[in-house]
Amino acid sequence: MNTPIKNIPMVQRTIAMIFAVTFVACGSDSNQSATTPVVTTPSEPVAAPAPISKFTIGLLPDTQGGSDATGQAHVAIHPMKNVLTHQENAGVDMVLALGDLTDGGSTEEFAEWTSVAKQYKDRGIEFLPVMGNHETSYAYTVEWIDNMKNYIPEDAVHMPGYEWINYYVVRENVLIFGLAYYNLPVAFEWIKETVLAQSDIKHIVVASHDGLVGAKYGQTLEQIVDGTKDDDWVYDVQPKIRQFFSDYDVIYVQGHEHQYQRSLITAKKTLETLPSSSTPTGGNYRMGAYTQIMSGNASYKGYEYRYGERELVQMLVSQKNATYSEGNNSDHYDVNSAILTFQGEQVDYAAYYAEHKAKSNDESEDFSADWKLMDRFSRTTNRCETMIYPNSIKDDTRPVMVFQTHYLTNDCYGDDGSFARLVGGTNDTFNRTDTRTRDFSFTPGFSRAETLMDLTRLAYQWLFVYHENWTPNLNSPYRAIPDEGANELIIPETTIDLKEHVTLSWLAANETESDILIVSGTQNQTGMYQNAYGGGKDITAVTGLAASQTDGTAKAAVNLPTTATQQWDLSSALSDSYAVQFTGVASIDASTVNLGYEVDGNWQAITSVECIVELPFSDTMLQQTPSRPDSCGNQPLVGLDTNYGNRWWAVLNQDTKLALIAR
Repeated sequence: MNTPIKNIPMVQRTIAMIFAVTFVACGSDSNQSATTPVVTTPSEPVAAPAPISKFTIGLLPDTQGGSDATGQAHVAIHPMKNVLTHQENAGVDMVLALGDLTDGGSTEEFAEWTSVAKQYKDRGIEFLPVMGNHETSYAYTVEWIDNMKNYIPEDAVHMPGYEWINYYVVRENVLIFGLAYYNLPVAFEWIKETVLAQSDIKHIVVASHDGLVGAKYGQTLEQIVDGTKDDDWVYDVQPKIRQFFSDYDVIYVQGHEHQYQRSLITAKKTLETLPSSSTPTGGNYRMGAYTQIMSGNASYKGYEYRYGERELVQMLVSQKNATYSEGNNSDHYDVNSAILTFQGEQVDYAAYYAEHKAKSNDESEDFSADWKLMDRFSRTTNRCETMIYPNSIKDDTRPVMVFQTHYLTNDCYGDDGSFARLVGGTNDTFNRTDTRTRDFSFTPGFSRAETLMDLTRLAYQWLFVYHENWTPNLNSPYRAIPDEGANELIIPETTIDLKEHVTLSWLAANETESDILIVSGTQNQTGMYQNAYGGGKDITAVTGLAASQTDGTAKAAVNLPTTATQQWDLSSALSDSYAVQFTGVASIDASTVNLGYEVDGNWQAITSVECIVELPFSDTMLQQTPSRPDSCGNQPLVGLDTNYGNRWWAVLNQDTKLALIAR
């Protein structure tokens, strides 16, 4: 069950991000009806609500810079400046510095870090830094406090016994925790008590250096599967953390991994985490998962992708790394900048990357980042959500309730009684990534695992799906292999196809005749394929790695649609064509409204009245446009299903905001 934060009453909401929406002339079918609640709808458009304050957070990844020829460690000044300049230009209010500020925790490095941060702090940006393992391992407490007390906000509430290590602040309606490396399990009860004591919070951000589930690391892997016998400080609380963070819709942000990743971490097993919808008594409900963001890189090193998706509890929706390892076809590093914007019940997220080749702070290696958008979402607390899987799943794979490759959802309701659903389209455009072979070992009497079979059991209990016909592992049927000769557990390299986390969210009417629907998550993948080190591969020409398909073969090369750009830059990306259905309340006369979308802050009709098709959906409309006047040829395909009164539909190929507007 998803628990609301103190049952906070809904407030009127405004739109914080504008999507330029491109439509295509094709469609889909749905004959399912729904009971519309009886509501009173004003005959005039609802007046615009008073502006709601925004609060914007920038994520600063690890800035450790390595050592020079003399052995002196440094901060990666060039990437750090580029990230902070990008975020300052974007108007961020606060920067979360996500650990490993330094490489060796030295006085010289803290001086370098603060010399850069102070320039932005003096111009009004607030910082909230957290300790990374390079601080907890190499720095002194007195050095950390002396340097960071000027950056940790004065009003921060410190965790008793962990002052200057774990703390929180509240900004607008956002509760923000900062936790040191390995401190999430330690701080969990304090986090719970704090959350439950709040009354005016709509969003929760937990920032730390590492998390439960990693790309290379992760506390579940390190402290449970590969952990020490009877050392249960993570083992005992890991499921509770997943459940609580899911219940309270936490956004978890971290550093440590030197690569970018966004995923959903589920409260239950992923194969038991069903798409969400609405119930008559409880309204809309979310999937049982929380968002985890690995912020990427702002250092002079990059990491490969080890172990891959921990698909037992993780659903991967974005992954990008760059290791500057020419032998692995990676000829650069990435620097990453991500921004979260909170406004009322809405959160907008955008992540950027820029390629560079700097390896030191030498002036000759300074660079000006050419930022490209690489990931995004827009959603509200009132939403439904689903995971759309790639169409690379073999036809004979059991769907097990979740392996949905089509853009199909159940109804999701706005507060005014409007409801919407996705009714057609297929996920034909997706990204693909390889992983690297790794292994686990054990030491009887010392490690949690006493035998090789123990170690295998732990891997399948905590990280990976054990492949059976009724529990398919889409990443490989041989996810963890006991090697009895070497007495090790092998995690073979494999190929992973990413999923789309698609949300239907609602905002209050704002100069519209109905509440506003946000569709998000459809256009974040373009057909990119990279190896474990970030080197490029062609998904249309190269198969996946051996045994990466559920039948033990390699994943096949992919026939991408012509709309797939095969670029990391999302500025020109289109989604696969999908159909959305929008049903307005019965009290609105369909002849007085049109289906509209927002362009540059203004609402306009998607298509002119004479071009509206008065037909129900049909799957054939995705390939063949129904008959319309010749003058409508260049206008998007929009229909009105008169069998159901005020039921509209449109075929889109981007994320969008929709509402009924006056004709």
